[in-house]
Amino acid sequence: MNLNDLNAIANRIRSGSIQAIYNARSGHPGGCLSIAEMLAVLYFDEMNVRPDQPNWLGRDRFILSKGHACPAYYIALGMKGYFAEEEALTLRKIDSRMEGHPDVRIPGVDAPSGSLGMGLSQGLGMALGGRFQNMDFRTFVLLGDGDMQEGNTWEAIMAAGHHKVSSLTALYDANKLQGDASVADQMNMGDVAAKVQEFGWQVLSIDGHSIEDIQEALATARSCTDKPTFIVADTVKGKGVSFMENVLRWHGSVTMTDEELHASLIELGVN
Repeated sequence: MNLNDLNAIANRIRSGSIQAIYNARSGHPGGCLSIAEMLAVLYFDEMNVRPDQPNWLGRDRFILSKGHACPAYYIALGMKGYFAEEEALTLRKIDSRMEGHPDVRIPGVDAPSGSLGMGLSQGLGMALGGRFQNMDFRTFVLLGDGDMQEGNTWEAIMAAGHHKVSSLTALYDANKLQGDASVADQMNMGDVAAKVQEFGWQVLSIDGHSIEDIQEALATARSCTDKPTFIVADTVKGKGVSFMENVLRWHGSVTMTDEELHASLIELGVN
């Protein structure tokens, strides 16, 4: 798919996320907006999936470890055809499948999430399962800053590097803000790329909002056959809506006003 189309898809993921969170009267807009390009490239350019056969054994796997960003995930799945796109807008409604964290009852969701730090271990298990069954699917895990502060994540990093699980790719949404403060103030992790590389991973650093950077990094990951790949994506929390960008309030647990919704959609080019 061409660059313009993928950028348009990312924009739809953003605007859909905002609408879903507004409808729910709660949610995490900042982290949804920071991952839009990565979801667009993964689902519409990179991953081998069959929306009409969501449990096809040969499919590539995806895990949203930072599950509070699920509105963006649901919009991407709806656009891909796993369910009607309008269903993604029923986020957190009492009779809806679109829960506040991904659940495997939702078509296209390969793993549930909740507490941060579980996703990379789940992805490693899937990738190793594929290896032991001589299957060639790839596994992608999208991590947030909070994931990188959990011991379970680092255990998976150690194990995946040791076992040279080359079918596993982690994408780290480094947007530098979390629930209560900046990452630097709350739990400074230092040079994450250098640390991960020491455990035997191929590490790539990119602009997480550049479609071309994401495509190139995923192609490099695909061509690497002797180690897993860790992509550090430098992103902006709230990307695409000026009054949300790099503003801690928009991490989550916010109720958007009518004025904030309309202003957001105008900036995103939605009338």
